[in-house]
Amino acid sequence: MDREKYDIIIAGSGLGGLVCGYILSKHGYKVLIVEKNAQIGGCLQTFKRDGVKFDTGMHYIGSMEEGQILHRFFKYLNLLNDVELSRLDPSGYDVISINGEVYKYASGFENFVEELSKKFPDHKTDIQDYVRRIQKIADASPLYKLQEINDYVFIEVDYIKVGINEFIESCTKNKRLQSVLAGNSPLYAGVKDKTPTYIHALINNLYIQNAFRIVGGSDSIALSLAKSIRSHGGAIKTHAEVEEFLCDDQKVTAVLLKDGTTIEADYFISNIHPQITMDKIKAKQIRKIYRERIANLDNSISNFTLFIKFKKEATPYLNYNFYYYDSEDVWASNNYDVNAWPQSYLYMHQSVEQNAPFAESAEMIAYMNWDEVRQWENTNVGKRGKDYEAFKAEKAKKMLDKLEESFPGIRDAIESVYTSTPLTYRDYTATKEGSMYGIIRDKNFPTQTLISQKTKLPNLYMTGQNINSHGILGVMIGAMITCSEFLGLNEIVREIANS
Repeated sequence: MDREKYDIIIAGSGLGGLVCGYILSKHGYKVLIVEKNAQIGGCLQTFKRDGVKFDTGMHYIGSMEEGQILHRFFKYLNLLNDVELSRLDPSGYDVISINGEVYKYASGFENFVEELSKKFPDHKTDIQDYVRRIQKIADASPLYKLQEINDYVFIEVDYIKVGINEFIESCTKNKRLQSVLAGNSPLYAGVKDKTPTYIHALINNLYIQNAFRIVGGSDSIALSLAKSIRSHGGAIKTHAEVEEFLCDDQKVTAVLLKDGTTIEADYFISNIHPQITMDKIKAKQIRKIYRERIANLDNSISNFTLFIKFKKEATPYLNYNFYYYDSEDVWASNNYDVNAWPQSYLYMHQSVEQNAPFAESAEMIAYMNWDEVRQWENTNVGKRGKDYEAFKAEKAKKMLDKLEESFPGIRDAIESVYTSTPLTYRDYTATKEGSMYGIIRDKNFPTQTLISQKTKLPNLYMTGQNINSHGILGVMIGAMITCSEFLGLNEIVREIANS
């Protein structure tokens, strides 16, 4: 047994766990974060191949100018000096390609309207209406405006019960414009007739303000938070996988690690997927009906990713993100035809320095269902066999064939390619079946698919992308909600607002 006792143990060092660790350690709590992997950060993790660093989950962020919401969080979390940003092209930070026709998302709400209106001159009022309404939705959430509140209200009910495709259709009747406005749906793995309006609105409201890549990799966020946590007296332990949350008749008393170590604390926060968390609790307080509800919730789709290293000075740096669709129906990507895969993808260069003329590396991401890799689900990284390697090689070829159509000659500029599948994502981020964004929020079952920070055990709480919402801001606000159980929500809101 680890003889040292902590006030709070946080299981998992993803962004939610790290932000909770920062806030609580800053307020004097003795915090320990335990992480199963060698590297902290969850989706902030990076890795190197052939001397090139690749991001794994967080690729670009928005609302980072002075006074804007994410900038205020970064300032509060002491991240500004450690995280270098590179602004994406204001005239088109996201480029949406549908059947070969391209459309640009421009930074700034007025610029966004003007740029899209060039393609849809008869529908400028529709685009203005869309922008006005997503701003209204964001303004309707007090937490997204850092306002003090008396009753916790995350968002108005209408924005939870109306699907994003219904919302977009109410803004414009033009089918192509509808597809364009839904073109960055991989940012939240949107599902037609399921994903609530608020998910789309809050994310797009964030990015339309401005968009940035993180120079040198997203792990700079994790490393900065870890440095601050340690400076506050907190501790982080890697290679420390939680085997079980040990309980007495009333509450959690300790975590049992896979190596047999037991560590005690007064309170516990799980930054692990809710279903996996429940699997680690044998206590009778977690009733069978609750376990089954969590287990039966649908999770968002996973992905297959190409990590590309370019030959030196062979590829001009693209200062935008490229979303490709070979069909008018952008929602069809979730239910793709395996034989025609990939029918959509997201292609991005990575930023290694400010204003670099050439790209060093890129990532290409396409949806992939767990069923495609299910036969290898009980294998370990690096030991999945020749059939698995052949599967990845075939998928990589199909991806590059598709990329070549939009970027002729790109193959000749590539030095090496690496791949990851839903299995890779599962093993390194501990999400159910490699899900990119955890549990799907469903406008048809809003209450059932909303996961509370509270659990049936009085001293165990949850955090991460399944609480509140995913994305960097959604997870940070979710962590704030979790920490409010210890500090009070308005206290944290005041601190961030005044930071």
